[in-house]
Amino acid sequence: MKELGKLFENTLMDIYYAENQILKALPKLAQKAKSPELKKAFQTHLTQTEGQVKRLDRIFQILGKPPKAVKCEAITGILKECDEVVEDFGDSTALDAGMIAAAQTVEHYEMARYGALRTWAEELGMKDAAKLLEETLLEERGTDQLLTKLAEAKVNLKAA
Repeated sequence: MKELGKLFENTLMDIYYAENQILKALPKLAQKAKSPELKKAFQTHLTQTEGQVKRLDRIFQILGKPPKAVKCEAITGILKECDEVVEDFGDSTALDAGMIAAAQTVEHYEMARYGALRTWAEELGMKDAAKLLEETLLEERGTDQLLTKLAEAKVNLKAA
């Protein structure tokens, strides 16, 4: 369990970095989105992400450690790809479809991280942390579903 605890802490620092980078990216995405619904989805997720960072702060408190981030190369790469979509398709009707796909890549990364962290917290007997992580995981799944619905109902059709 000692090694799992270290893995938990390291992954927590990783997702803390990721969430803070996402906080910087979401306003830019909202500004670039052409669809009012997509703008609203990005703005809503920005508010959710702020709450998710606060939950991570509470988990660090539970651990008795100050919040700390370690650079997450995965999210750095995913967000770079998102920037490339905006740059390459900024004037295209496919921009919103590309941004949704990029945003869903972020969501899937987060779901994988939060799912693992929640399970490890349970294994480590950290029920309060597991509950906070589950709450965030459910939000990430909801955002992913909203983006899918938006893409299938409007955005992809407009891009075609």
